[in-house]
This record gives sequence, structure tokens and C-alpha cells, in this order.
Amino acid sequence: MSATVTVAPHDARAEFTGGRGYLAACTVGLPSRATRAALAADLEASATGHPDVAAYSRAVECARGHFASLVDVSPDRIAIGSQASVMAALVATAVPDGGEVLLAEGDFSSMTLPFAHAGRGIRVRTAPLPRLAGEITSATDLVVFSLVQSATGDVADADAVVAAAHRVGALTLCDATQAVGWMPVDADLFDAVVCHAYKWLCAPRGACFAALSPRIAERMTPLFAGWYAGDDPWSSCYGLDVTLADSARRFDVSPAWPAFVGAEAALALFASLAPQPLHAHTTGLATQFRARLGLDLPERASAIVTWADPDGEDLARLTAGGIVASGRAGRARVAFHVFNDHDDVELALRALGR
Repeated sequence: MSATVTVAPHDARAEFTGGRGYLAACTVGLPSRATRAALAADLEASATGHPDVAAYSRAVECARGHFASLVDVSPDRIAIGSQASVMAALVATAVPDGGEVLLAEGDFSSMTLPFAHAGRGIRVRTAPLPRLAGEITSATDLVVFSLVQSATGDVADADAVVAAAHRVGALTLCDATQAVGWMPVDADLFDAVVCHAYKWLCAPRGACFAALSPRIAERMTPLFAGWYAGDDPWSSCYGLDVTLADSARRFDVSPAWPAFVGAEAALALFASLAPQPLHAHTTGLATQFRARLGLDLPERASAIVTWADPDGEDLARLTAGGIVASGRAGRARVAFHVFNDHDDVELALRALGR
């Protein structure tokens, strides 16, 4: 299910109008021209009394297909929803009563709290990301980690984690929210991949996806099943006599329609991009910035750069210099995406007095 590549990263930059000085895709992505047009058209149609519910369903299914292409699996393995935490809570149902979940220390709370509060006697342990693989034991039922850490931009050694999990029969859940959109991701490597599309995929907030392997899907419970989880959603609107889909769609959460209207256009663009050149573009800019700032280069290249900024002084300098950046966990954080170029690197360094 490889993406159809038609657009180079430097050409895609023209699809965005507000990228100059915007180094915060790790916080929220920018809408493309196509997403903006799709949302405006939908709003106008609704405002004039002509909402098109059939078009909403088409947008959901097209977005599902685009995401499947981005993570290289078939659409029947993709469930849709609105929040990453809800998808994580669904995956938590695959953990047996009294089972153990191993989490990456300091990971984003949407990937930690659904397991910490899952009940059923589920036990939670944490380990630093670099030591995560080594902390997996025969008692571990599920390993949960973000492929790219939100607070630091660190990239996990996914191969090591997955190999260690396979040795003991543990399941894996990878949060790829901070990865899909700049980094090639193969969902087949994991039992479950969750991704909210409002960051690097530049979709409106409210469009989230989960790629599920048959191994984990057969152990999960469709807690949030509604009409859209039915085998035929439009015939699944009433009562108990509803047959759920036999694909990952049985885990669908009723879609936030306008969000998926925008998401379909956004994901179509990213599914058309050549993944390796996009990765080289984003990490190349980040590496240039990191080196000029005098920071040690990470073992695995990331499009996110963070550094200690406990008092927020560097973030204030960036803001005063016209740079949109962010601060997380006592660190300044910048991110380089498809709409950025070398001029953004220079602007940020100048704002920091470098």
C-alpha cells in the first residue's frame, strides 16, 4: 500500500501560505491551501442549507485510505477517531486483567494515562526511552512508546524495542503523532500505531487514526462502538441488531465530519510526497540549526530540536524575533517541516543572537 509519489518537498512548500518563521509543527500543523478551501466550501454549503452527509463519509474513507498509504498497510486495518487517548484506551482493552504495561518515561500523557487508569488490576511500569528495550521482561504484556518524543524530539530505537517485545510475546503500541508527516513509518513493524493528524499531517484537530495488526485487533474490545462501527454504517443507526464491521472499522469512533473534510485534503498532499526526500529535507534543516547552535547531534536524526531553557529566555527571544516556537518540560522546542527552508534556520539563529 505504498503512497503514490507525485510531489517533491520543495514543490509542496507552495501549498502553504504561512510557513515563514513557523517552527511549531510539533505543536499544531498549518492548513494547506487545499484544506482551507475544503473547509470553507463545507462551511458555506452548511450555512446555505446544503450539508452533504454523503460527502462527509467519502471524506472519512478517503482520509482512511491516505493514512493507510502513509503507513504502508491496507485501509481495512485502519480505525478512525478524534483523539489519540481514545485510541490508546481501545488498545488497553487488549491487555489481560492484571497484565503489565511498560511505558516510556516522560512520554506524552495521551499515551500514558489511558493505561495508568485502565483498572482491571493492570500494572504500569516506566523506563527511560534509551533503556526501554532492556526493561521488557516475560511479565510484560504491552510496550507503549512514542516513536518521536514530544518533549525532547528524541527518536526511539523502534527496531530494538520491537525485537525485545517479540522475544517475550509482548504487544507493541507506537504513537506516531510526532513522526508521520516527516518520517517514514511502517505500521507493520508494530501491533498498533496511533497518530493524531493535526500536527505534522497538518489536518484540523479531531482526525485521529490507528493502524491495527490482526494479532492485537482480535484481543481488543470495541468500547466506543457506534453507528459508524457498523458493517453498514447507514443501516446501523438504531437498536441492538447491528453487525459490527469485520475489519478495523469496528473500532471506529463516530467521525467529527468537518475535521475529516480538512483531513482528507491534508493527507492527500502528504500521501503524494516522496517520503525519503521529505525526511532528508526536514532533518537536514534541523541538523543545520542544531549544529549552528552548538548542540550535540542525536544518534537518530529528528526534525525536532530542543534544548534546556528553564527560564524560557530563549523561547522569549525566538518570539520577539518573529519565530513561532514552543516550550515543553523546561526546554525550548523548534520543528522544521515541509513549509520551512534555510531562511527559517537563519531567522531562528538570528533571533537567538547566533
